[in-house]
Amino acid sequence: MKIIHVGLATLILFTLVSSSAIAQDNSEEDSNIIIDVVLPLGLAFIMFSLGLSLSIEDFLLVLNEPKAFAIGIFNQLIILPITGFSITYLVGLEGEIAVGLMILACCPGGVTSNILTKIAKGDVALSISYTAVVSVITVITLPLIIGFSMDHFMGTTSPEIDIVSLGITMFLLTSVPVIIGMLIKSKAEKIAIKSKNFVNSTATFLFVIIVIAAIASEWDTLMENIGSLGPAVIMLNCIMLLVGYQSAKFLGLEIPRATTVSIESGIQNATVGITVGGLILAAPDGGLSTLSLPSGLYGVLMYLVIAPFIYWRIKIQDS
Repeated sequence: MKIIHVGLATLILFTLVSSSAIAQDNSEEDSNIIIDVVLPLGLAFIMFSLGLSLSIEDFLLVLNEPKAFAIGIFNQLIILPITGFSITYLVGLEGEIAVGLMILACCPGGVTSNILTKIAKGDVALSISYTAVVSVITVITLPLIIGFSMDHFMGTTSPEIDIVSLGITMFLLTSVPVIIGMLIKSKAEKIAIKSKNFVNSTATFLFVIIVIAAIASEWDTLMENIGSLGPAVIMLNCIMLLVGYQSAKFLGLEIPRATTVSIESGIQNATVGITVGGLILAAPDGGLSTLSLPSGLYGVLMYLVIAPFIYWRIKIQDS
């Protein structure tokens, strides 16, 4: 178990370093232990749990499935942000809420998409490969799109952000924990397997707490915008599930891989969105940011949206 302890200690160290990269730009009055420490540590642990299920072969699998991988990547990195941008105008989202939806539309998939793919009888290996590769790529794409979105939707009221610093922070909070998890799995696979259930359960618990905190801390804002934000989040989820499945079928992928592409296109890592929103712009009262609200609401609604899709996939497969 020594290697697990070393890995977790390293994880905590990197998390503290990465969160300080954002926190040091805030005044002492604005500092908040939840936003500066707890939230980043929760995200890092969730990404660490993902790393425990990955190997180098998962990254190389994309070379054996180039068409399936290309469809999923195009949907997630190009179609998803464009869809999110279009929805903000369609439902009339403005300011921080609009930026929050764009943050969500830039997030990679996560452990949840891998689990849902397995339940829906998709290609789990391909799903894990998507998650692994896209989690690395979004370290670059997410800060760039966020910078554009803040200038576009918030204008002169948008806070100044250092895109390079945000990219580094994203790398430390997402990619490094995954790498640590992968190293532990490669060096002590039996220990990683034994601890996997505990780590995954803890990661799920942290996800639930983070989602609840994001919604509770901005409850009044949610109630004021629920008429537009709720439909926007549901539309983003439904459209991307449909686009993912139909694009895969149109280009000749078999049903299990089409199911995987659909889920990876339509399911985003809400924890990343909540954490990024909190790090960029903390709420004046010390709660989480309004930028985190769309991701928090999405973390709840996505299960309601995808449940019929999974039921349909299971029913088709069993018939």
